[in-house]
Amino acid sequence: MTVTAQPAKSGVHEQPRPSGWQQWWVLSARIIVPMMTGTEWFMAVLSPVIFTIGFYLPLKYVMSIQGIDYGQFLMPIIVLQSMAFTAISASFRAARDGVAGITRRFNTMPIVAGIPLAARTTATCLRLLISLGAALACGYAIGFRFELGAAQSWLFCVFSVAIGMTLSLGADAIGTISESPEMTSQALMLPQLILGMLSSGFVPITGFPEWIQPFVRNQPISLFATAMRDMTSTGITWPVLAPALYWIIGLTVVFVPLSIWASLRRK
Repeated sequence: MTVTAQPAKSGVHEQPRPSGWQQWWVLSARIIVPMMTGTEWFMAVLSPVIFTIGFYLPLKYVMSIQGIDYGQFLMPIIVLQSMAFTAISASFRAARDGVAGITRRFNTMPIVAGIPLAARTTATCLRLLISLGAALACGYAIGFRFELGAAQSWLFCVFSVAIGMTLSLGADAIGTISESPEMTSQALMLPQLILGMLSSGFVPITGFPEWIQPFVRNQPISLFATAMRDMTSTGITWPVLAPALYWIIGLTVVFVPLSIWASLRRK
């Protein structure tokens, strides 16, 4: 009788293969659940309210004298400031994970590359949508209206979220690299304030001294605000949309690789 040799068992257990979808779901929930059950969602709603009150009330009377519907004029900068504030929160979250050692911990675990960044981006996108909804509600409270139908309204919302996501990816990269929540927040707050105040978001370009008008006219916040304003009132045209779109594309080309590199690097 012929005896067939059986292959010997090595006794080594095969390691389970990590599921990227499951890891993304778990790590996203790690951020989203505390965000929705804590105070972060409230801050996402409160920030547009503060921006609206702080910007609208002091300047409404002056602009009305000039014949400007200030609620309609101000709406883009309220949205842009809310998107920028969300980006700063994204940088703070990434830096806080670095300080707490969570980022290093993830680097030693069998997590699919890029999943922690994808989870943070998902949570940031949710916060952006919450802030956008709150900003639109504030705008309607001060007289803002979408005057050009559904297509231009959706374009306004998509354009706003695209700006917010681009800024948030760059802020996330800075927070991941610095691992200092305080330094990161302060470093990002200053450019936001300077570009915001020196833009056509609050007052028309003609309200600035002539020597600084070229900078005000061509800097990204002004281009974004002008394009978004046309989406709600006069109708967007390619000469107005193109410069703003080029800025978004350019920032995306810089910030996406930077955020991926910061997330995947090993110390």
